Amino acid sequence: MSALVNLIVMLGMLFVVPAGLRLIDPVRLASVRRTWPLFASAGAVALWLPRGAAAVALAGVYAVGTLVLAAQAPRRLLRTRSLAPAEFAVLTALVAPSVAGVALVAERAGHELFGFSLRILALTVPHFHFAGFAAALVAGLVCQATDATGLARFSALSVPAGTLLVLGGYFTGDWAELAGALVLTAGMWAVALLTWRDVRGGERDRGTRALLGVSATVLVATMLLALTWAVGEAADLPHPNLTWMAATHGLGNALGFGLCSVLAWRRLKETAA
Repeated sequence: MSALVNLIVMLGMLFVVPAGLRLIDPVRLASVRRTWPLFASAGAVALWLPRGAAAVALAGVYAVGTLVLAAQAPRRLLRTRSLAPAEFAVLTALVAPSVAGVALVAERAGHELFGFSLRILALTVPHFHFAGFAAALVAGLVCQATDATGLARFSALSVPAGTLLVLGGYFTGDWAELAGALVLTAGMWAVALLTWRDVRGGERDRGTRALLGVSATVLVATMLLALTWAVGEAADLPHPNLTWMAATHGLGNALGFGLCSVLAWRRLKETAA
């Protein structure tokens, strides 16, 4: 993995996921959140080690943590008995890091899981921390905050669906991946619009408004880049390479959207408490 991708993944592991767990359910997920730093620290160290037994062992520890988190999804579903759009988005967020955990173990082992190159596996790790976890969670929060309007329900369903379609496209081909990118982009742009128009307004303090504004604005550019890359891959047209995408789309989503969003929503929750 490149140093930049490693840093992006570390942000997801060490801050975005635990901060997101507090936003989902600070009481019922408290035990997972308390142990998460142990799993995340192991995963973070695994990123920087050469491929081999030590890296695989530490990545495996992180994968166990993501599976513990994923196990909270069926427990939550049994408790809520709801697949409403906002709930569907939150359930997706709980499960998504486990895809990253499995990909990390395979990449650190130098094993081309399901035939995917090590580079694709490496990029799957940040994708399922930010598009999988952060984006789905924020889509669910936005849906709840805007009283589940039609556009909000669309965003809460299309962000998880787009993420899953992109994952399916890994197996079925570039055109299926493009379809997933289209759905995901539409959902993310809906999240951006709702964040800017509905969540950002009202009696928000200046800092919260700024964080929400940045997160919404960044999504417009980063998802356009993702769409450009997917079209180029499917139609064999000129498009940015993966290194450039990591430095623009990946970094923008990690800092501008993922980090700013969880910080903003934490401030909103604290204000409401």
